[in-house]
Amino acid sequence: MEFQTQMDAARQGIITKELRQVAQEENIAEQELLELVAGGQVVIPANVRHTALHPYGVGKGLRTKINVNLGVSGDCVDYRVEMEKVRLAEKFGAEAIMDLSNYGKTHTFRQKLIETSPAMIGTVPVYDAVGYLEKDLKEITAQDFLKVVRAHAEEGVDFMTIHAGLNRRAVEIFMRERRQMNIVSRGGSLLFAWMKMTGNENPFYEHYDELLEILHEFDVTISLGDALRPGSIADATDASQIAELTELGSLTKRAWERGVQVLVEGPGHMAMDEIAANMKLEKRLCHGAPFYVLGPLVTDIAPGYDHITSAIGGAIAAANGADFLCYVTPAEHLRLPDLSDVKEGIIASKIAAHAADISKGIKNARQADYRISEARRRLDWEETFQLALDGEKARTYFESVPPEDQHSCSMCGKMCAVRTMNRILEGLDVELMPENK
Repeated sequence: MEFQTQMDAARQGIITKELRQVAQEENIAEQELLELVAGGQVVIPANVRHTALHPYGVGKGLRTKINVNLGVSGDCVDYRVEMEKVRLAEKFGAEAIMDLSNYGKTHTFRQKLIETSPAMIGTVPVYDAVGYLEKDLKEITAQDFLKVVRAHAEEGVDFMTIHAGLNRRAVEIFMRERRQMNIVSRGGSLLFAWMKMTGNENPFYEHYDELLEILHEFDVTISLGDALRPGSIADATDASQIAELTELGSLTKRAWERGVQVLVEGPGHMAMDEIAANMKLEKRLCHGAPFYVLGPLVTDIAPGYDHITSAIGGAIAAANGADFLCYVTPAEHLRLPDLSDVKEGIIASKIAAHAADISKGIKNARQADYRISEARRRLDWEETFQLALDGEKARTYFESVPPEDQHSCSMCGKMCAVRTMNRILEGLDVELMPENK
């Protein structure tokens, strides 16, 4: 019997174990979640071969999830460090990890990742094509590209970025309109180059039905990549971006017809005042499919601080309908991120996602804030550190300059407003002068 995808099962009214777990953790009724998965508004990426997976739902009414990118490059080949990044991502609660390795044979690392990590695992197969096939880009055929997709699916990858919307029509608009940063998507640039060198249509667009058959067989969620995402705020919401988004809407419906779950990827770099409209536009053109955004980075002037420019944009995007945030680290545009960069990127994205969930009214989103504020009111530092997103950093800061009075911190000392109010409301005097020795 052919395996059913999560979407197939939902359409037949079957509650899978993955759906049941997601419903329980998100505090949503199973029947409500069933209908959202059946309609494509929620995805549960869960390759049948990813046995270590902790299932997560992404989409309407659920907590905003975050993804961590990692993987080796030709200049930095140390899989031991990449696995440390994996453990760091898991420690801080990242729900997804994408292996973007683009050098050599990546199979062993990816296999270990899938065998041991409970996070949703994603890849971009076109990155791996040259190393996997040992062919130069121009020599790769359409069937070769599909062969790499099948290899990743068989290994247990839960979702794949496929730049299928960069077809000849979208390329024609891009060539006619031009833009400041051209194509900044790595996968998009490779496919554009392949199309130009061979004269052929995008293989993932031309052979989309065959691609969907592979993804359906293993229940791989397709993440429709935005090859024409803006790489500077000057390029945001231009004709190229919108042309591709329109194609992605059509490809979304075709995937749903085959029972394949869909994420749609979005910008990129974008000024703050454009973000809300872009989120609504994606939901409209792509029929309510979950939206997965890289940032958006709200200004281009801050290399070395793009985890901040991204967190600003990500919070606005998620508050206005984005469902999935791809982290950005301080190393973005500059180098392969190290462990410190990865941590900074994760924390920034987690803050953005949580802030957006509060804004969207996600059930119980405010509970964590209430609990830590209660601990702060009591000046219970230990509980505050336990409840903090990064308790280790909070403790290090607090203990670096020990206060004279342990019921305050070194910022205000005995003039701490919380301490003052606690004492007065308890009927005690507020004494500010130092005690006589």
